[in-house]
Amino acid sequence: MSQFQVSVGHRCSPLEVRSVNKAKDMEEESNVSSSPSTRLRHRKQQRSSSAEAVVDGNPSPLLVNDQNKYKSFMVRTYSTIWMIGGFVMVVYMGHLYITAMVLVIQIFMAKELFNLLRKAPEDKCLPGIKHLNWHFFFTAMLFVYGRILSQRLANTVTADQFLYRLVSGLIKYHMAICYLLYIIGFMWFILTLKKKMYKYQFGQYAWTHMILIVVFTQSSFTVANIFEGIFWFLLPASLIIINDIFAYIFGFFFGRTPLIKLSPKKTWEGFIGASVTTIISAFFLANIMGRFLWLTCPRQDLSTGWLQCDADPLFKPEPFTLPAWIPGWFPWKEMEVLPVQWHSLCLGLFASIIAPFGGFFASGFKRAFKIKDFGDSIPGHGGITDRMDCQMVMAVFAYIYLQSFIVSQSVSVDKILDQILTNLTLEEQQALFTRLGQMIGYS
Repeated sequence: MSQFQVSVGHRCSPLEVRSVNKAKDMEEESNVSSSPSTRLRHRKQQRSSSAEAVVDGNPSPLLVNDQNKYKSFMVRTYSTIWMIGGFVMVVYMGHLYITAMVLVIQIFMAKELFNLLRKAPEDKCLPGIKHLNWHFFFTAMLFVYGRILSQRLANTVTADQFLYRLVSGLIKYHMAICYLLYIIGFMWFILTLKKKMYKYQFGQYAWTHMILIVVFTQSSFTVANIFEGIFWFLLPASLIIINDIFAYIFGFFFGRTPLIKLSPKKTWEGFIGASVTTIISAFFLANIMGRFLWLTCPRQDLSTGWLQCDADPLFKPEPFTLPAWIPGWFPWKEMEVLPVQWHSLCLGLFASIIAPFGGFFASGFKRAFKIKDFGDSIPGHGGITDRMDCQMVMAVFAYIYLQSFIVSQSVSVDKILDQILTNLTLEEQQALFTRLGQMIGYS
């Protein structure tokens, strides 16, 4: 890559751009026109490197055959303990802090994904391309979070007339503001196109939009789940964590049968053991979490105070008589079950059977780019994206399941008030109040 290097902080002149592209073209031609003997030597080198790996003591990619597995196990365990501890602390702090955590995770994921297609020589010749990528990213962030949190923001500032007018105006023109920002980015991209760099620039443009779809389309469901009640964020996320941990443990000690070629270390033993553990954990975790109002109450504003609400029927214990086929030695014939526990079985089933395919997709993605991990920010785990692949799939399912089978879609007083506060000005609200008073008085 030395022939492509350009001094830091120096903008490429047309001559330098041509020299960089000429060198690239010569390299591509040499790769295409390489002789059969060269390709044969390359294949022999690959075989010899794989043979060296076997000699080094790793004849199989399975964890059970890895001589360094205990060292990696300890590193991974320490990282997991720190992550779970931080996760619990943020959850305890409440809805707004969890949303901030999701926001930080999104930024780190975007950074890791942006870096996958970065090419230093081209970036030095296009000094504004990184800023353009982040411009699109934060524009998408403003659009997505504005759509999700606008009503709650209005509910938060209702008591202050000035802030309420300001927020109402921003909400009203939110979509226009976001579109204007996007058009600015679009024009910025067009005006910075450079000859001989078109392919790289359009590739970066497409790659940026794909990242926005992957990161925001799925993680936006996570934020929506948080404000429906921390329960609907915490339970699905916990099930993915449990499934990941026990898949590793079962594969570590018992894994013998490879599961899928995309992820050579995954085994059927780990997959089945984690599935059973996750489904059982879902049933009992739902019972524990469902007894805390702070976890089950929806948040209608952006305040950070402690929540109290009337318990939803889903979280009220009901007697359940055990079926007759339960053995007679079992000490309980009847037990109290929260209705939400039956729904949790569906979440557990999805987390153990379907969500791992998000990890398989990420494995195939990494193989396509010939990388081991998306990053190295988490020792023993890789990057943030490596840990969030299954979480994204799970968050979408949890939201769809919640809205389709649990949340009532009927019109309620709270929903109507939210629409009034969000879409009507203060004068229109006063006029509506007057009209309602006249209508009720006439009746």
